[in-house]
Amino acid sequence: MRLQPLTVCAALVLSACAQKEKKMEKVNVPPPVAEKIDHKMSIHGDTRNDEYYWLNERDNPKVIAYLEAENKYTDTMLSPVRSLRDQLFNELKGRIKEKDESAPILENGYMYYTRYEEGKEYPLYCRKKGEASAPEELYLDVNDLAKGHAYYQVGSADISPDNKLLVYAQDTVSRRLYNLRIKNLETGELYPESIPNADPGIAWAKDNKTFFYGTKNPQTLRVEKIYRHVLGTDPAKDVMIFHEADETFNTWVGRTRSRDYITINSESTLSSETRILDASKPDGAFRVFQPRQKDMLYNIDHRGDKFYVETNLDAKNFRLMETPVGKTTMDNWKEVIPHRPDVLLQGFTLFKNFLVLSERKNGLSQVRIIPENGQEHYLDFGEPAYVAYVISNPELDTKVLRYSYTSLTTPNSVYEYNMETKEKTLRKQQEVIGGYDPKNYVTERLFATATDGTKVPISLVYKKGFEKNGKQPLLLYGYGSYGNTMEPNFNSNRISLLDRGFCYAIAHIRGGQELGRHWYEDGKMFKKKNTFTDFIDCADFLVENKFTDSAHLFAMGGSAGGLLMGAVVNMRPELWKGVIAAVPFVDVVTTMLDESIPLTTGEFDEWGNPKNKDSYFYMKSYSPYDNVEAKAYPNMLVTTGLHDSQVQYFEPAKWVARLRAMKKGDNLLLLETNMEAGHGGASGRFKALKDVALQYAFMFYLLGIDK
Repeated sequence: MRLQPLTVCAALVLSACAQKEKKMEKVNVPPPVAEKIDHKMSIHGDTRNDEYYWLNERDNPKVIAYLEAENKYTDTMLSPVRSLRDQLFNELKGRIKEKDESAPILENGYMYYTRYEEGKEYPLYCRKKGEASAPEELYLDVNDLAKGHAYYQVGSADISPDNKLLVYAQDTVSRRLYNLRIKNLETGELYPESIPNADPGIAWAKDNKTFFYGTKNPQTLRVEKIYRHVLGTDPAKDVMIFHEADETFNTWVGRTRSRDYITINSESTLSSETRILDASKPDGAFRVFQPRQKDMLYNIDHRGDKFYVETNLDAKNFRLMETPVGKTTMDNWKEVIPHRPDVLLQGFTLFKNFLVLSERKNGLSQVRIIPENGQEHYLDFGEPAYVAYVISNPELDTKVLRYSYTSLTTPNSVYEYNMETKEKTLRKQQEVIGGYDPKNYVTERLFATATDGTKVPISLVYKKGFEKNGKQPLLLYGYGSYGNTMEPNFNSNRISLLDRGFCYAIAHIRGGQELGRHWYEDGKMFKKKNTFTDFIDCADFLVENKFTDSAHLFAMGGSAGGLLMGAVVNMRPELWKGVIAAVPFVDVVTTMLDESIPLTTGEFDEWGNPKNKDSYFYMKSYSPYDNVEAKAYPNMLVTTGLHDSQVQYFEPAKWVARLRAMKKGDNLLLLETNMEAGHGGASGRFKALKDVALQYAFMFYLLGIDK
């Protein structure tokens, strides 16, 4: 999917922006100039010339030289705030409790948790048998595994039913092509089997020697094949169980919470299909649960003699059904939770004697508890904008629900809730080093009126004392694609903004799913422009209500949110003081015409297929790269990763090259490429903070904030 030991001293609180903005030292050096080479593309009687198309040659020394020249230019232009970047990094890092561990969770007889050691970038995976007082077993030290790698990520760590074997997925490039390794947890032996180009998730069978996994096409990165592996055999001889031939679908394996069934799941944007297999019969044949149908999504789980099915069949906002284990096709489905036009059913969790629903109403998440015998109820959270969601609950036979709670002012918190007694226990809350007090900050939830009269929610946070005088700095964040909801959650990094007088706001624009499935549908395909106009209308609303003005207003978005940034700077360039576009998807038409690169075929139902004339011209009308003009653009910082698996680095690189050649005025235009990372940026909990420090320093530089 295009899908953070120093603190700010009291003297800085709110003062940085109350003071007159300083004229910072300006650096004048010529920017890199990318060579223009004509590359004409014609379709539907229309011809486009992509003069920077050559930048897609990842291994071309000229391309690497250009990206490195842009990095040097960025570093030079921001040299007046170089020391501030270092200060910010230390400030951000200083809020992190370096020696820390997660709240342990019981699964299959063991308490599992991860912990960090002081100064270490990566987690240690640990467990204790039976209870917290048992000896610790360290079964995976990611710091050791990461040695010698500029990038390292463990994508999953799945333990066999008998608790003796571990399969973990590692990525050392940041292309999300994982290598599966097997470890014996009793002896510490690393088995010789190595499975490349894998999807990180696997599913163990009950025999403790067989697991199922998916592999990716190394070019398109689509998960397209499912294999069965037996411990001790050559992975090259693994049997392919399933091939997803439809290029618009991805596939993956899973397991029901009962652990009784292995699932093969196939899904596109608007259609899905599941296959099931008795987990005690790994050599058996999978059977189709319900054949795929156009515009019908479904998701299953199992308990006792029934499967439960969450589906949008005749239910835009989804409903919950049940069906007997032996009769799984839709003609046997019986409704359990009906469709509601004002409530989005986001998911469900089965327990032996309880059903827990994850819902969304009026843009806010809800957790609904339904006992098998007894009165149903909702959890109460009591803040105007918050995030609450059910997290890992691996045990089926329990009365205790584990959930996470956070808000723009409340650090991430893990609670356990007794669904019988209604007792709530805080098990873990993120500790913010340096004396953070949520009472010093204010959150609001407002509604802007969009161009077509639609009310668009805005969540925002600022420090007490923030004056709504129209002159304060404000960072407006947005995404608005794939039905992804941008939650008003806590991030300790933002304290560095709030304590320097910023307001931070999230525009819950159409294309997300904040207000239900229709909210998503009204921001995709031929309604995509609603996403962009909603964001602009939210910005105008904040200016009109004296939160900020165009001299202090910043916008930020990443991936598909980077497309949003590209569109709004074309539509209203004068509205923004500065824009940060992270790993931006900006060359919509060319990318969606190229089925050889990652994600394209699976996203025709999101953006449209430009091989269709109407889709082509609609996409071209908003594609940021195709709509660059000779006009004054705001100050812009664009970031990417050379190994990006989601949005290829050459999209932002080409976009910056074209902007640089065409824009008027002397506003900053900067491109920063992480030469060792991909879509998610640097690996490790500290290195990634350098990216945040760069973004903040960019804004502070433009405002004259030097400390």
